[in-house]
Amino acid sequence: MEIGIAFPKVMPAGDSARIIEWAERADDGPFSSLAMVDRLVYGNHDPLIVFAVAAAVTSRIRLMPTVLLLSLRNAAIVAKQVASIDAVSGGRFSLGVGVGSRADDFAAAGVSMKGRGKRLDEQVATLRRIWSGGPAAEGAGPIGPAPARPGGPELLIGGRSALALERSGRLGDGYVAGAAGAGVSNQSKEVVGYYQAVEAAWKEAGKPGRPRLVVALSCAVGEYAAERTRESMRSYYAFRGEAAARMDLSVPSTPEAILDAIGVFEAIGADELILEPGHADLDQVDRLGDIVASR
Repeated sequence: MEIGIAFPKVMPAGDSARIIEWAERADDGPFSSLAMVDRLVYGNHDPLIVFAVAAAVTSRIRLMPTVLLLSLRNAAIVAKQVASIDAVSGGRFSLGVGVGSRADDFAAAGVSMKGRGKRLDEQVATLRRIWSGGPAAEGAGPIGPAPARPGGPELLIGGRSALALERSGRLGDGYVAGAAGAGVSNQSKEVVGYYQAVEAAWKEAGKPGRPRLVVALSCAVGEYAAERTRESMRSYYAFRGEAAARMDLSVPSTPEAILDAIGVFEAIGADELILEPGHADLDQVDRLGDIVASR
């Protein structure tokens, strides 16, 4: 099982050097991927902008949003942006996408939440057509640049609803299971159920092999960092109102607990585990890297 690391959901807005150093330290460490989540009405940086920066200062690590809210965006523009990052990075970009569930994000983008699942189906088809050299729409020519990999980067689809899971198996190259924060045991059991639904849709579509499984885990080294991570998660889920304050947020924070969690997700067959610290101290990259290297 590969192990990646995510940027914290919010990086200090006035400290651009920290984004660059986080990416550089992740690239120097034992991590397979550098990931980032997406929101619009929130204090995070735009993932595609951050990954363009990261592509310029890294040479090895995979770059992967988990997930980009494609339903808020124009598919043709995203196709060009992603192909550009993929080309600049030498084919190190993997695109995770999802429909999104926050009404305020859609209101701010001026996009209807209604029909977002069907819209995502169409957007995925548009991405793949453009990356393969076809037109974005009738009467429009091809959109460049060509991605580094023929047909475009790996495309993963996240979500927990039955429709999202079916879509992931039918249209994606794999499934992204976001961090749940409800305890490693409970999260792993949920992921197994989700992945079984994805696999069923994959087989129903007659696709060979198996979908890739990427799982995110909220964690941090040290109790202070763990508490900052819990606060970050509560802030991220604040749209749920009082339910966010009552969330049971489990954050492994010792080397033993993190190694145990890694073992749990490896045992269920995950292809990659993304460690998600919610504390932006650069020391977290090094300390998590030491834990990963000790396996």
